[in-house]
Amino acid sequence: MTRARATAVLLLTGLLAVLFAAAPAQAAGYRYWSFWQGGGGKGWTYATQGPSLARPGDGETVGFRFAVSKDSADAAKPRTAPDFAAVCARTPAEEGRKRVAVVLDFGTPADAPGGEHPPAARTACAQLPGDASAGDTLAAVAKPLRYNSSALLCAIAGYPESGCGEQVDAQEHSEKDSDGGGPSAGLIGGIAAVVVLGGAAAWQARRRRAR
Repeated sequence: MTRARATAVLLLTGLLAVLFAAAPAQAAGYRYWSFWQGGGGKGWTYATQGPSLARPGDGETVGFRFAVSKDSADAAKPRTAPDFAAVCARTPAEEGRKRVAVVLDFGTPADAPGGEHPPAARTACAQLPGDASAGDTLAAVAKPLRYNSSALLCAIAGYPESGCGEQVDAQEHSEKDSDGGGPSAGLIGGIAAVVVLGGAAAWQARRRRAR
């Protein structure tokens, strides 16, 4: 190997090491269903009560999103806007009962447990007694539901088939996510080309000086 080529290889190795060292480490998160409330033109708001305690009123919207999140501040919102009029337009009002729009977002393939694929997002209009909870609302339109012994909501409409609020390894999640934080193959290839061209230019300059 010529000195110019050896220099190019060393430069490339050093640059790649710096890039990978500088890539932000992804903190581990938890895979779970988050609960949201919407309405009044304000978009989605993370619910301060669980589905068994929250009691949405007539004309309100509740949303559920499956994702890997670190905490409530990091939680992903449902990607369908809370629009009661659109969801419940074909459900006539009934005296003594309330209508609640439900938005279900099963998340992305990157957030899915191994071997599972998220169903398409969907909406439904539930019509229930006035004192029904958000959990009752969900049960009316998205069975089967699955809860763990601590009453944590684990699955909606049977998804996911297993698991409940488990911690997700950061490396596992980043490998499934095409938008992961590491350098892309294109970026690495571009850097390699720059380094090789730089080494070639230096070699040619030394040849000219030697003549």
